[in-house]
Amino acid sequence: MGTGDYRCANRICLAHCWLRHKLISNEDTGRMAAPDCCVIVPTVREFSNLRSYFANARLHHFDLSRIYVLLVTEDFSNKSGMEKMLNEEGVDGKAFNETDRKQWLQQLGLERFTDLIPRRSHAETSFGLLYMWANPQFTYGWLVDDDTCPLMEHDFFGVHLGNLLSRGPVNRVSSDKKWVNVLFQSFSRHSLYPRGYPYGCMGERLTHEIGSVGDIVLSQGLWTNVPDLDAIRILSQGSLQGIPTTRTSESDFGDPFVVESGSYLTISSMNLAFRREVVPAFYQFPMDDNPWGIGRFDDIWSGVLLKRIADALGKSVMTGPPFCNHDKASRNVFKDLRAEVPALELNEHLWEIVDEVPCQGGTYGKNYLEIAAAFRNVEKSIFNVEFLPFVSRHLERWIECLSTMKEVL
Repeated sequence: MGTGDYRCANRICLAHCWLRHKLISNEDTGRMAAPDCCVIVPTVREFSNLRSYFANARLHHFDLSRIYVLLVTEDFSNKSGMEKMLNEEGVDGKAFNETDRKQWLQQLGLERFTDLIPRRSHAETSFGLLYMWANPQFTYGWLVDDDTCPLMEHDFFGVHLGNLLSRGPVNRVSSDKKWVNVLFQSFSRHSLYPRGYPYGCMGERLTHEIGSVGDIVLSQGLWTNVPDLDAIRILSQGSLQGIPTTRTSESDFGDPFVVESGSYLTISSMNLAFRREVVPAFYQFPMDDNPWGIGRFDDIWSGVLLKRIADALGKSVMTGPPFCNHDKASRNVFKDLRAEVPALELNEHLWEIVDEVPCQGGTYGKNYLEIAAAFRNVEKSIFNVEFLPFVSRHLERWIECLSTMKEVL
């Protein structure tokens, strides 16, 4: 099947998804009785970028009463300014700093799980997942970074929901090295691999076919402007400010695709929508606040586990639109490098360990515990392999924490 056939089939699928979203959004009941979409945003800096997402919703007639915004921040941040912004925009939501998070967990009798949320780390987004789980009104979740904004010509919330409701034909991609580069569509131009892509899986050969998909449980939107790269790849471009010299544009991306069962992909939490059901298998790995100083792999490694379990359950992950514009601020690339180096060898092998776990249907929680058990007994000689039993305890306690709110096994 030619490229034109792929795009035709995918555009038919997107049209059906968009129409279905519009029908759901405009039921006879009018405005939603309570928000069913929880938008989780980790931020300590420029939270005003969120106004562009609300403007996008209004432009495309997406009902903002469906949205609850949860800002995950720190005690030193401008919490009152964040909540003032939400009030000015007429959007429901709340900012939780570290003190608020501890009080919330204590109120629910979950204070013994406080350490599941690492301090001053992007992985604090796990708190947003806990909050979603404690509030069953939330059917859908979003993870959005504070240095992004939507492309206004696209219905950001509507396209993500359309992806999650997709049932039509789509481009299914697999790799001879079991990893698919999500930037493959214009690789001949930029030669980029995203943050977290194993170096040993480069040079892959991809296979494409059009086919139907199982339930889409996660929609990953890609990014224009500054690509999401690791420190080594940024340094190789001669940049010391943490920003690569290469830029991406909407023309670098084609239609949405699904990575076949048995192949993996990098999942960046910069621009994600997901179904509530995945929360038990989507804990964001404990970064930064750990004895090894490991950081910047929270969303990547959580995505590996989710993809493995989704495959076992006959579920799918869709990647492509809606795109966001990534306006990454300058930062010390060597600080990022220090956080990544302790985990580089682990990143080459963690997915292999996960891939060997015999996930065989069942539930998200049971499969998650199977992987946690495998992390306790890794015999490979890998630098900082001791991190995996540490993670194993966190994964097990994540399921225990969720189980106190709702049965997940």
